[in-house]
Amino acid sequence: MEKHRCGWCLGDDLYEAYHDEEWGTPVKDDKLLFEFLILETFQAGLSWITILRKRENFIKAFDNFDYKKIVDYKQDKIDLLLQDAGIIRNKLKVNSAISNAEAFIKVQEEFGSFSTYIWSFVNNKPIKNALTNYKEGPANTPLSDTISKDLKKRGFKFVGSTVIYAFMQAVGMVNDHEISCFRYKEV
Repeated sequence: MEKHRCGWCLGDDLYEAYHDEEWGTPVKDDKLLFEFLILETFQAGLSWITILRKRENFIKAFDNFDYKKIVDYKQDKIDLLLQDAGIIRNKLKVNSAISNAEAFIKVQEEFGSFSTYIWSFVNNKPIKNALTNYKEGPANTPLSDTISKDLKKRGFKFVGSTVIYAFMQAVGMVNDHEISCFRYKEV
């Protein structure tokens, strides 16, 4: 029997696998939270499928999203990244990955983990929406506005409210699976 999925992922095997296995699943691991944060910042202005298709390249290019390594990137590494056709070669976004790694570490130092910090915005419990069609979902919310402002205050870049809402969806802080989707009750 065919599983009912959210309409946004239909027709592409990579998209469907991401939807089925990752999207909306609560993530508490700092390393994975950092990966999603960086991927979402690179996605700004682009489609998520573009980023998803380049994800493995990003993982290699950014040392498996090891923020402790990324924070120490020097100009020679930045130059290599800007020449890497496998990723998005946007100078501002590449540089923001480095400054975001620094801000990420500062949040960890202040809160014990980035997970503790970010999940506190939803009282450590995913917000469960009830969308009948994914197109009903918001691009941002007052909560994503609040998180975005706080992240910016802490030195994060490319973390506008829309980017943050997409991040919240990806890491399961909000469940925006369609109510008829098989994943809705699973996450």
